[in-house]
Amino acid sequence: MMIFTLHACRLGLVAWLLCVSQTTLAEALIVKPLRNANPERVLFVGNSYYYYNNSLHNHVSNLVKASDAALGARLQFKSSTIGGAALNHHNMMHLTEPGRIGVAQAFQWVVMQGGSGEPLSARRREIFRQTARANAEMIKARGGQVALYMTHAYVSPHKQVNPHNITATESLYVDVGNEIQALVIPVGLAFEEAYRRLPALNFHNKDGTHPSLLGTYLAACTTYATLYGRSPVGNTYRADGAMDENIATQLQQVAQDVVTQFFQRN
Repeated sequence: MMIFTLHACRLGLVAWLLCVSQTTLAEALIVKPLRNANPERVLFVGNSYYYYNNSLHNHVSNLVKASDAALGARLQFKSSTIGGAALNHHNMMHLTEPGRIGVAQAFQWVVMQGGSGEPLSARRREIFRQTARANAEMIKARGGQVALYMTHAYVSPHKQVNPHNITATESLYVDVGNEIQALVIPVGLAFEEAYRRLPALNFHNKDGTHPSLLGTYLAACTTYATLYGRSPVGNTYRADGAMDENIATQLQQVAQDVVTQFFQRN
């Protein structure tokens, strides 16, 4: 198994990953967000990147409720997470069966998140691809649509920090998203842009891998902008008052700008 670490960079894996990404990212994104979409039943499947800071799905739900109270009252969001999990660790057949986890009708969207290390290994990239393909076939057969949640990259002090990690992550999610015709939520790119614009803020926990509250809020705004086709800019939800209004507004703008740029590229 080839693990993409700082050490491995010197052995040529960077060249391989950059070659993969350049080939993939030249392609157009097949699935684009709908404008003013109104999904009510959404399942989030992932790991601790979701459930930190009172869970991503709660923040996305609150953004919807703040912008559209009538739609917010009808939401049926579920989140299934396993700590440290890769995508293939989840029993998607069980989770998406109508009525199995408390939602009677089929989920309209299933948002799938892989493990943070999956893009950084050739073997794990292929397992992710195969799992996503099989899951997508089943979800679509049950009447749902599929979104892939592009994870953020590690920062210091994580031992696998590398500036090329986000390139590897983006290439995997875009490539697989195009292959299975899934909507890609560019959370990882939003983290990169947020650090560029607001370098004094921390979007990661002190471990360099999990999101801080700021990171979760940014991820929620990016997910909201992608799934619902609506701008989060001006949304009154600010993590239940735990966030400064000015910072919240800046993160809303980062999310909207990244989503707009991501889906307009050719």
